[in-house]
Amino acid sequence: MRSVLRAPRRAVAAVTVALLAAVACAPQPDEEAAVGPSATPGVDCAEGELATKTPGKLTIATDEPAYEPWFKDDDPATGEGFESAVAYAVAGRLGYGKNTVLWQRVPFNKAFAPGEKTFDFDINQVSISDERKKAVDFSAGYYDVRQAVIALKGSEAAKAKTVADLKGLKLGAQVGTTSLDYIDDVVRPERAAAVYAKNDQAKSALRNGQVDAIVTDLPTAFYITAAEVTDAEIVGQFENRGSAREQFGLVLDKGSALTGCVTDAVNALREDGTLARLEQRWLSDAVDAPVLK
Repeated sequence: MRSVLRAPRRAVAAVTVALLAAVACAPQPDEEAAVGPSATPGVDCAEGELATKTPGKLTIATDEPAYEPWFKDDDPATGEGFESAVAYAVAGRLGYGKNTVLWQRVPFNKAFAPGEKTFDFDINQVSISDERKKAVDFSAGYYDVRQAVIALKGSEAAKAKTVADLKGLKLGAQVGTTSLDYIDDVVRPERAAAVYAKNDQAKSALRNGQVDAIVTDLPTAFYITAAEVTDAEIVGQFENRGSAREQFGLVLDKGSALTGCVTDAVNALREDGTLARLEQRWLSDAVDAPVLK
C-alpha cells in the first residue's frame, strides 16, 4: 500500500509526529515469528559470492512508485524508509555493499506471480501466504503486519466500532493484497469490495465518495491520514486471524538457492535488534489505533 503523492514538508512533519507516537499496535518481530528455511546443506552462503542473477551484484526489486513510509521520494536506492533500509541491511549481511546492489522496478502482483524472476529478491510489502508459496519462495518475515480501515472524518463509516459495523459499507482495497483478503474473508460485506490496481486509486475513490472506507496496512494508513488524505482518519485495526501472524517476507524464485541464505540474514537482523531499530525509526511501531472485534 503505497502513495505516489509527495507530501509537503509540513505534512511530512505531521506524519513524523504521528509515527513517533506509535509503539504498541504492530506486534514486534521475534524469534517465534521466523518463517522459511535456513540455508540448505551444500549451498554456499559465502559473503559476496552468492549465485546471484548478476555475478558480484545483488539485484533487489520493488514496485514503482515506491511509497512512503517504506521508501523515500520514490527512490529505493537511498537507504531511506523502512524497506530500503531493510534491503540494504540484508544485502550487508550477505556481503554486498551499497555499491554492489542493483534495483529493479517490478509491479506488486508480478513479484509473486508464477515464473522465473529477474531479481534476486523483491521487497514490496508482500505478505507471506500458503497460496503465494506455491509460486515463489519467501524469506523469514521481516515485519509483523496489522490491517487498518480508513474513512473520512465525520462519516458514518468513521463511527464503526466492530467488524460487524463494516458489513453494510462499500469497502475498497488494492488488488492482490492481504487488505482485500481481510475485506472478503473477515468483514464479508454485503456488497462486493471495490478493487483497484493501485492504492492511489483507492485513495481517490475514498476522497470522491465512491467507497465508504478503504483498507491498508497500518503504517500506510497512518501515513495516508497524516500526509495525503488529511480529512480521513483510522477507524481501527483488525486483529490478526487465528494464531498465525501476518508478515511481510522477501520474495525469491521458487526453489531459489538463495532462499536459505536470505532467511539466515533476516533472522540474524532480528536477533541482533536491527529490524526492531529500523522499525522504530521508520514505522514507529504502534499508534493507539482501536481494535475492531
